[in-house]
Amino acid sequence: MDLNSVRLTRFLTAVDLIKYMTTNDWAIHIQKFLFLLKDDFFELPYLSNSPQVMLDSLIKIPIIKHNAVKQVISSDNTFWKGKMRYRKIEEGFWILETNIALKENVLAKATYTKDHLKEYYILSFSVFEYKFPFKDSDPITLLSTCWTFYKPDTEVATYFYKGTEGKFFNIAMNKEWVDQNIKSGKFCGKGVLESFFNTQKGFYTWLDIAPKAHVLSKKISKILEAEDKIHLNTPELRKSCMKLITEFFKHSFEDSRIPDNVSLSNLDYFNVAKAEKMILHNLQAAFLGIDTIAAEVNTSPTKLKANFKIVFGFSMLQYHKEKNMLLAQQLLQNSEVEIQMIAAITGYESASKFAAAFKKRFGELPSVLREN
Repeated sequence: MDLNSVRLTRFLTAVDLIKYMTTNDWAIHIQKFLFLLKDDFFELPYLSNSPQVMLDSLIKIPIIKHNAVKQVISSDNTFWKGKMRYRKIEEGFWILETNIALKENVLAKATYTKDHLKEYYILSFSVFEYKFPFKDSDPITLLSTCWTFYKPDTEVATYFYKGTEGKFFNIAMNKEWVDQNIKSGKFCGKGVLESFFNTQKGFYTWLDIAPKAHVLSKKISKILEAEDKIHLNTPELRKSCMKLITEFFKHSFEDSRIPDNVSLSNLDYFNVAKAEKMILHNLQAAFLGIDTIAAEVNTSPTKLKANFKIVFGFSMLQYHKEKNMLLAQQLLQNSEVEIQMIAAITGYESASKFAAAFKKRFGELPSVLREN
């Protein structure tokens, strides 16, 4: 099972109620819906109209501690231990860095209220370690990285698995800031990014597509950790965040999803997310098949196939294969597991077929990667 932090979009009764409430009702709402256990996950709702509204909603949760001077919120409770550092770099432009270690399965739900504008885009880069359960031995610690991008009023939730530790960076940009600072010419043809940002709802996920993101994110962390220099290092922080945005867009045009910018309904995003979860939970077996997944999701195979590719840039079968290849790569680099066993773990009938697929994906044989 791949315990990646999987970003999902879904309809929930509690979310529907939030649409008709104001921020003043939030404290009452979370008393009813905070940490409900649903489908093996404890639910943590928060508001996502803007970074400031989000912080205000989190601060109202009883187990959260807030240090306004250092611009940090933190908690060490039954469900997780974590710390979020936040900075408003300038009007309409924020960075939020979260370090978290999960003690239980937690579902963090981004929702919206009617009394605040819904005008922020969120670009997120995550780096998580998770425990891969391995037969007859201790779990192997593996790394999972991904990018996500979602538009205003897209109801997003993040599934965090027990035993997972990691960090994610959320860059929040409102529409006015985007219009002034992000232009198509630097990355693509004229008008392409403008069209992408101006469409309705949207949620997209990329696997680790930007090699320099790890170095840039470490620099951002170092700046945010200098809590005694909050008002002195803003120019440096802005520069580093802009580099991270540039690194993302420089590589995100490898598929056609940004130029195509198809907007789905929140229900469609939920169905795609459910399909992805089924794939991730069955990586060590043969691909389940589109018909089987669609029947479980309760939608048509044709619609699910199209929507899945819009969100992930892969067909469901391609996604299954890519996740298996990334899993194999990490097992080769971070474990002593024999190559023949890795082939079996990732669903290949023989080591030779696995080696051929691995070389096609990464340009070298598994044995060569391990030697290096």
